[in-house]
Amino acid sequence: MFPALFFFLMLSLSVQAADGVISIKSANSCETTADKLVAALKAKGMRIFAQIDHSQGAAKVGLELLPTKVIIFGNPKVGTHLMKCAQSAGIDMPMKALITEDADGNTWYSYNDPAYLAKRHGAEGCEILGKMTKALGAFAAAATNP
Repeated sequence: MFPALFFFLMLSLSVQAADGVISIKSANSCETTADKLVAALKAKGMRIFAQIDHSQGAAKVGLELLPTKVIIFGNPKVGTHLMKCAQSAGIDMPMKALITEDADGNTWYSYNDPAYLAKRHGAEGCEILGKMTKALGAFAAAATNP
């Protein structure tokens, strides 16, 4: 019982959710987390639409920002099904991952919760949600585990 309780306690300390965003503490640096995510996405045949380094952009205009990266990715075989359930979901497609480093040096991996997106767009019964939830969780694990 105690190992299971310890596991769930540790999980609750490393996963945060607010307003439809799931945030997971990464065991890796911001750069390594991003690299591991890109590798996992490519391995599953996902298309990477863009990689945005916000801290690099800030530096170009003389501002400082802790490491902050966004990776935009997707697969029309998945996203299209959600948009068929609710076309307004297109505003939230393709999927995005935000990878940040906080002031304490912790790296966080954040992404939109598919259940929240479904509720936002009135697509709660959409069949693709389970597959999306599973895939996004697997990508998060691949990026954040040591």
